Amino acid sequence: MLDLHTERSTIQRARRGDREAIALLISSYQRPLEAFLFRLCGKSDLAEDLAQESFVRVIRSLDRFDERFRFSTWLFTIGKRLLVNHQQKMRPIADSDVIAFRASDAQTPATETIEAERTQSISKMVEIAMASLVSPQREIVLLFHQQHWSVQQISTELSMPEGTVKSHLFRARRRMLEAIERSGVRAAEDVLR
Repeated sequence: MLDLHTERSTIQRARRGDREAIALLISSYQRPLEAFLFRLCGKSDLAEDLAQESFVRVIRSLDRFDERFRFSTWLFTIGKRLLVNHQQKMRPIADSDVIAFRASDAQTPATETIEAERTQSISKMVEIAMASLVSPQREIVLLFHQQHWSVQQISTELSMPEGTVKSHLFRARRRMLEAIERSGVRAAEDVLR
């Protein structure tokens, strides 16, 4: 992601139709946006499609961007709204289907290296932990830990008091730890001892 000064100058150039500036915005924010959307929906194809649609809307509306805020906040909000709209159009997916998808996605073939075992174990723990969360906890955890947003940014974006955001983070962390402990998944270092 771009630093604030580079972001501002790139947006100004993109507003004037500079294709290189538009390409820089897309290349800088595409992967973080796709990762954020994937964590919310669990479907990589859908996350990619929604990220592309988000960029189309953002590029068309650059003249309405409020420079008091970060570009990523605006972009991620548009992406989240597109996801919500998509989910409202589609039938709800049962939680067990999502958990099964995530568990199978996290599994890798057994390898003999400690690093591969450790990576598999950590991946499994993250998937179990994230599957245990409900909205808005999942979204808050992703914005805070994956996108490195401050509590204040999340509070503003989600229109909730900072204390509520902190409470959600605290309860989410506790819930994730309990889910990992219940699953019996242990770090590879523990397994190999």
